Amino acid sequence: MIGLRRVGPDEFVSRLDSVLDIYTAAMAPPVDQLSGRKAIMGNHAAHPGFTCLFAELADGTPVGLAYGFHGVPGQWWHDVVHQAVAERRGETSARDWLGDALELAEVHVHPDHQGKGVGRALVLNVCEGRPERTVVLSTRDLPTAARHLYRNIGFVDLLTAFVFPGGYERYAIAGAMLPLPSG
Repeated sequence: MIGLRRVGPDEFVSRLDSVLDIYTAAMAPPVDQLSGRKAIMGNHAAHPGFTCLFAELADGTPVGLAYGFHGVPGQWWHDVVHQAVAERRGETSARDWLGDALELAEVHVHPDHQGKGVGRALVLNVCEGRPERTVVLSTRDLPTAARHLYRNIGFVDLLTAFVFPGGYERYAIAGAMLPLPSG
Protein backbone atom coordinates (compact mmCIF):
# COMPACT_ATOMS: atom_id res chain seq x y z
CA MET A 1 0.00 0.00 0.00
CA ILE A 2 1.29 3.46 -0.93
CA GLY A 3 0.32 6.43 1.19
CA LEU A 4 0.78 10.15 0.67
CA ARG A 5 2.43 12.29 3.31
CA ARG A 6 2.96 16.04 3.31
CA VAL A 7 6.49 17.09 4.28
CA GLY A 8 7.80 20.53 5.14
CA PRO A 9 10.84 22.26 3.69
CA ASP A 10 13.22 21.02 6.42
CA GLU A 11 12.36 17.35 5.96
CA PHE A 12 12.40 17.76 2.18
CA VAL A 13 15.95 19.17 2.30
CA SER A 14 17.10 16.51 4.76
CA ARG A 15 15.82 13.79 2.38
CA LEU A 16 17.20 15.22 -0.87
CA ASP A 17 19.21 12.05 -1.51
CA SER A 18 15.98 10.01 -1.55
CA VAL A 19 14.31 12.68 -3.71
CA LEU A 20 17.23 12.54 -6.14
CA ASP A 21 17.06 8.72 -6.24
CA ILE A 22 13.40 8.89 -7.36
CA TYR A 23 14.18 11.66 -9.86
CA THR A 24 17.09 9.66 -11.29
CA ALA A 25 15.08 6.44 -11.62
CA ALA A 26 12.18 8.27 -13.28
CA MET A 27 14.08 10.68 -15.55
CA ALA A 28 17.45 8.98 -16.23
CA PRO A 29 19.33 12.30 -16.38
CA PRO A 30 23.03 12.53 -17.24
CA VAL A 31 25.03 11.78 -14.09
CA ASP A 32 26.98 15.03 -14.39
CA GLN A 33 23.75 17.01 -13.87
CA LEU A 34 22.77 15.42 -10.55
CA SER A 35 24.72 17.66 -8.17
CA GLY A 36 23.32 20.78 -9.84
CA ARG A 37 19.81 19.31 -9.82
CA LYS A 38 20.14 18.55 -6.10
CA ALA A 39 21.17 22.14 -5.37
CA ILE A 40 18.26 23.52 -7.40
CA MET A 41 15.79 21.27 -5.59
CA GLY A 42 17.19 22.29 -2.22
CA ASN A 43 16.81 25.96 -3.12
CA HIS A 44 13.19 25.40 -4.15
CA ALA A 45 12.34 24.55 -0.53
CA ALA A 46 12.92 28.21 0.40
CA HIS A 47 10.45 29.57 -2.18
CA PRO A 48 7.17 31.07 -0.91
CA GLY A 49 4.30 28.65 -0.46
CA PHE A 50 6.51 25.55 -0.81
CA THR A 51 4.45 22.37 -0.59
CA CYS A 52 5.58 18.76 -0.98
CA LEU A 53 4.03 15.32 -0.86
CA PHE A 54 5.89 12.04 -0.66
CA ALA A 55 4.29 8.81 -1.86
CA GLU A 56 5.63 6.20 0.55
CA LEU A 57 5.51 2.48 1.10
CA ALA A 58 4.26 1.25 4.47
CA ASP A 59 7.84 1.22 5.80
CA GLY A 60 8.32 4.92 4.92
CA THR A 61 10.38 4.38 1.78
CA PRO A 62 9.54 7.15 -0.68
CA VAL A 63 8.57 5.96 -4.18
CA GLY A 64 7.22 9.23 -5.54
CA LEU A 65 7.03 12.92 -4.87
CA ALA A 66 5.42 16.12 -6.06
CA TYR A 67 6.33 19.59 -4.98
CA GLY A 68 5.75 23.16 -5.96
CA PHE A 69 5.60 26.72 -4.71
CA HIS A 70 4.09 30.10 -5.48
CA GLY A 71 5.83 31.46 -8.56
CA VAL A 72 7.07 35.04 -8.41
CA PRO A 73 9.26 37.26 -10.57
CA GLY A 74 12.93 36.71 -9.81
CA GLN A 75 12.67 32.91 -9.86
CA TRP A 76 14.53 31.48 -12.87
CA TRP A 77 11.81 29.15 -14.21
CA HIS A 78 9.09 31.75 -13.65
CA ASP A 79 10.99 34.48 -15.49
CA VAL A 80 12.05 32.31 -18.42
CA VAL A 81 8.58 30.85 -18.94
CA HIS A 82 6.80 34.19 -18.44
CA GLN A 83 8.97 35.76 -21.14
CA ALA A 84 8.42 32.86 -23.55
CA VAL A 85 4.64 32.80 -23.02
CA ALA A 86 4.52 36.58 -23.45
CA GLU A 87 6.49 36.36 -26.71
CA ARG A 88 4.36 33.56 -28.19
CA ARG A 89 0.91 34.23 -26.68
CA GLY A 90 1.03 37.83 -25.49
CA GLU A 91 1.67 39.55 -22.17
CA THR A 92 -1.95 39.18 -21.06
CA SER A 93 -1.75 35.40 -21.45
CA ALA A 94 1.54 35.31 -19.53
CA ARG A 95 0.02 37.34 -16.69
CA ASP A 96 -3.17 35.25 -16.69
CA TRP A 97 -1.27 31.97 -16.42
CA LEU A 98 1.76 32.98 -14.34
CA GLY A 99 0.59 36.00 -12.35
CA ASP A 100 -0.90 33.90 -9.54
CA ALA A 101 0.38 30.37 -10.09
CA LEU A 102 1.44 27.31 -8.20
CA GLU A 103 4.54 26.23 -10.08
CA LEU A 104 4.61 22.46 -9.93
CA ALA A 105 8.37 22.02 -10.04
CA GLU A 106 8.72 18.24 -9.82
CA VAL A 107 6.41 15.24 -10.08
CA HIS A 108 8.16 11.87 -10.19
CA VAL A 109 7.22 8.28 -9.47
CA HIS A 110 9.76 5.46 -9.36
CA PRO A 111 9.27 3.29 -12.49
CA ASP A 112 8.41 0.25 -10.32
CA HIS A 113 5.33 2.12 -9.10
CA GLN A 114 4.20 3.94 -12.23
CA GLY A 115 0.87 3.20 -13.89
CA LYS A 116 -0.90 2.66 -10.56
CA GLY A 117 -2.42 6.10 -10.00
CA VAL A 118 0.38 7.39 -7.78
CA GLY A 119 1.27 10.32 -10.06
CA ARG A 120 -2.39 11.34 -10.40
CA ALA A 121 -2.86 11.21 -6.62
CA LEU A 122 0.28 13.27 -6.08
CA VAL A 123 -0.73 16.01 -8.53
CA LEU A 124 -4.32 16.25 -7.33
CA ASN A 125 -3.35 16.29 -3.66
CA VAL A 126 -0.43 18.71 -3.92
CA CYS A 127 -2.76 21.15 -5.71
CA GLU A 128 -5.70 20.66 -3.36
CA GLY A 129 -6.59 23.71 -1.31
CA ARG A 130 -3.99 25.96 -2.94
CA PRO A 131 -4.87 29.66 -3.00
CA GLU A 132 -3.42 30.32 -6.47
CA ARG A 133 -5.61 30.81 -9.55
CA THR A 134 -3.58 28.45 -11.78
CA VAL A 135 -1.04 25.64 -11.70
CA VAL A 136 1.76 25.47 -14.28
CA LEU A 137 4.51 22.99 -15.06
CA SER A 138 6.99 21.87 -17.67
CA THR A 139 7.31 18.35 -18.99
CA ARG A 140 9.14 16.70 -21.85
CA ASP A 141 7.33 17.42 -25.10
CA LEU A 142 6.92 13.76 -25.98
CA PRO A 143 3.92 11.39 -25.97
CA THR A 144 4.71 10.18 -22.44
CA ALA A 145 2.50 8.87 -19.66
CA ALA A 146 3.10 12.15 -17.84
CA ARG A 147 1.77 14.20 -20.77
CA HIS A 148 -1.29 11.95 -20.94
CA LEU A 149 -1.86 12.29 -17.19
CA TYR A 150 -1.62 16.09 -17.24
CA ARG A 151 -4.03 16.37 -20.16
CA ASN A 152 -6.43 13.96 -18.45
CA ILE A 153 -6.39 16.08 -15.29
CA GLY A 154 -7.19 19.22 -17.31
CA PHE A 155 -3.86 20.80 -18.19
CA VAL A 156 -3.61 22.56 -21.55
CA ASP A 157 -0.46 23.32 -23.51
CA LEU A 158 0.73 26.90 -23.19
CA LEU A 159 3.93 26.26 -25.17
CA THR A 160 5.27 23.28 -27.06
CA ALA A 161 8.72 22.53 -28.45
CA PHE A 162 10.16 24.93 -25.86
CA VAL A 163 13.89 24.68 -25.14
CA PHE A 164 15.10 26.21 -21.89
CA PRO A 165 18.18 28.47 -22.11
CA GLY A 166 21.31 26.32 -22.13
CA GLY A 167 19.26 23.17 -22.77
CA TYR A 168 18.60 20.95 -25.74
CA GLU A 169 15.47 18.94 -24.87
CA ARG A 170 12.05 20.13 -26.00
CA TYR A 171 9.50 20.79 -23.29
CA ALA A 172 5.83 21.55 -23.13
CA ILE A 173 4.71 24.21 -20.70
CA ALA A 174 1.23 23.35 -19.47
CA GLY A 175 -1.28 24.96 -17.17
CA ALA A 176 -4.62 24.33 -15.53
CA MET A 177 -7.08 26.40 -13.56
CA LEU A 178 -7.36 25.70 -9.85
CA PRO A 179 -9.01 23.93 -8.24
CA LEU A 180 -8.34 20.86 -10.34
CA PRO A 181 -11.31 18.56 -10.92
CA SER A 182 -11.39 15.82 -8.31
CA GLY A 183 -11.13 12.18 -9.23
